[in-house]
Amino acid sequence: MSTVQHFRDAQGLKMTAPNTEAAASFDRAVAAYLGARADTRRLVDNAVRTDPRGVMARCLDGYLHVQSGTRSGLERAGALAAQIASSTNGQSVDSREAAHLAALTAWSRGDLRVAVGEWRALLAHHPRDILAIRISQFLLSYLGETEAMLDTVVRVLPAWDDSVPGYGYVLGCHAYALEEAGDYARAEAAGRQAVDVNPEDIWAAHAVAHVCEMQGRLDQGVDWISGLSDRWRECNNFAFHLRWHEGLFRLELEEYTGVLDLYDREVRPRADQYLDITNAVSLLWRLEQANVDVGDRWKALEARASARLHDHALVFADLHYVMALAAADDATALERFVDSCRRFAEADGTEAQVMGDVGLAVARAIVAHRNGAFGDAVELLLPIRDRIRRIGGSHAQRDLFAQLLIDSAMRANRLRTAQDLLAERVANRPRGIWGWRHYADVLVRLDAPGAAEARRRVAQLRGH
Repeated sequence: MSTVQHFRDAQGLKMTAPNTEAAASFDRAVAAYLGARADTRRLVDNAVRTDPRGVMARCLDGYLHVQSGTRSGLERAGALAAQIASSTNGQSVDSREAAHLAALTAWSRGDLRVAVGEWRALLAHHPRDILAIRISQFLLSYLGETEAMLDTVVRVLPAWDDSVPGYGYVLGCHAYALEEAGDYARAEAAGRQAVDVNPEDIWAAHAVAHVCEMQGRLDQGVDWISGLSDRWRECNNFAFHLRWHEGLFRLELEEYTGVLDLYDREVRPRADQYLDITNAVSLLWRLEQANVDVGDRWKALEARASARLHDHALVFADLHYVMALAAADDATALERFVDSCRRFAEADGTEAQVMGDVGLAVARAIVAHRNGAFGDAVELLLPIRDRIRRIGGSHAQRDLFAQLLIDSAMRANRLRTAQDLLAERVANRPRGIWGWRHYADVLVRLDAPGAAEARRRVAQLRGH
């Protein structure tokens, strides 16, 4: 490779490239990735064609494969990492590029914490590596490590300002990390600033939607998503995830017909991507919990979940697949999937450990709940409720399992347990209609003080 030190990416970092066009192709691919754009794969492929021996373009290619949440994606990423290592053997590789390769290699092997450690060390020396910032946020989110996610962004912020390309995307990462850490005011401010910088920044918009969800600002959440949705026409399936958020807002507002219509138009999976499936599963389960007839919609999800029998790339996704199979009443497929999870828990790797420590209990609780064994579901979930964060995802996504526990306790007539769980919930989410409505129901059934006040809060919140 010629004069590799003379080429720099959009943020001014050195990169190996044969010419300026190759460096520019990489920048375009990274920008598409950060913007969750539908043309990301095409631009990454173009970057690799432009520089077939380049480390950065091929690492980005590998990251896309491993982020697919499939076993085949992990295997392709591993093969690509080995190919990169072989092609660079004996050649001078920049330390930043070497760190990305090491992270990709570790991730493809299931060593998620090693991958995170590589990016953390990389960012200590290259705080403007925007790919490392964003990709590490993805993985830290799926490790449930909120504090590390926020710390990672806070450490690099001093190296950024509005003169650096991509600054808005870093603000969006900061916004999401702040929201997950519970700092809602600063999260919203950072998210709105990022959207002001780039109105098409769906990740930043997503962070603000999360703030509205956690604060019970339902109408504002709907308006926020509706007001920006035209900006996301070039986005990939992540735009459907924002519509899932809209579904949560409308569900809390008890607009059940509207939620079903939104599900059919915007949330129902069109492809076998894990995020689409998890969106659909969690929204259908919540609808059923609200006594809404979802018809035969589980059938389509059953087929997609069955196809993921041996993936086990993310425990978060696996648990949604279990829920789909349980809801579709496919006892054979469900038994096979749970058994596959059990065998995966005996393997090596970060997610295998999470499956053994937390995931299997949640999977069995899902099955117990669907089979009407609500007391068993409580016994499985209650001891691990503070560790469920380890399956990853956001607070809003994991709330599915918090609701599963509360619903199980109420149906099992474990009313004191349900009371304690709901008292904690309304304290943490004082504008949450779901929590107050169920809290009022439990207090009425217990003939306990506070029932009238809880019902008054429900009526007040319903009136916005």
